[in-house]
Amino acid sequence: METIRFGTWINAPVERCFLLSLNVDLHVAAARSTQEKAASGVTEGFREGETLTFKGHHFGVHWRHTSLIEKVRPHSYYRDVMISGPFQHFEHDHHFAPMDDGTRMRDEIRFSGRSGLIGRLTTRIFLRKRLKAYLIERNAMIKRLAESEDWHKYLQTGVTGSVAPAAKGEPGKRWDGKSLLRAPQ
Repeated sequence: METIRFGTWINAPVERCFLLSLNVDLHVAAARSTQEKAASGVTEGFREGETLTFKGHHFGVHWRHTSLIEKVRPHSYYRDVMISGPFQHFEHDHHFAPMDDGTRMRDEIRFSGRSGLIGRLTTRIFLRKRLKAYLIERNAMIKRLAESEDWHKYLQTGVTGSVAPAAKGEPGKRWDGKSLLRAPQ
């Protein structure tokens, strides 16, 4: 099993960074070089237990990767776990922490390639390097967007700086406890 840990400092609110990280359109834009596309599943407002399938082209091979959103703690953490795809095992933990005037975003990926000697060699030689390059590219894009006004292009206009539960008696900001976006009125 291989582990990749990568941290990024972003000069933007934690809520914005968290929601950008969950955005499927942003994921697809960051993975442009692999022609990755969302094949099925949700595109925003992730809830625990939902799945998302991407299809792409890596190392001359077409593949599909389906992840389950296993755990979501708004604005601080979520985990996606591969339930079918090119890896033997794949878990991605996303951590977000508000610090000073910004956000520390930390990723931890645990993965293993297919079994056998060729699978282990492929993992060590190619997969680790490719996954780390993707994380660097994705996190740089999240940082660039979050620190500019371009974040509006990826997040719904109804979502403001905070999507935390509303205070008692505060109208129009109901929180359904499951989705990251406000529940419909």
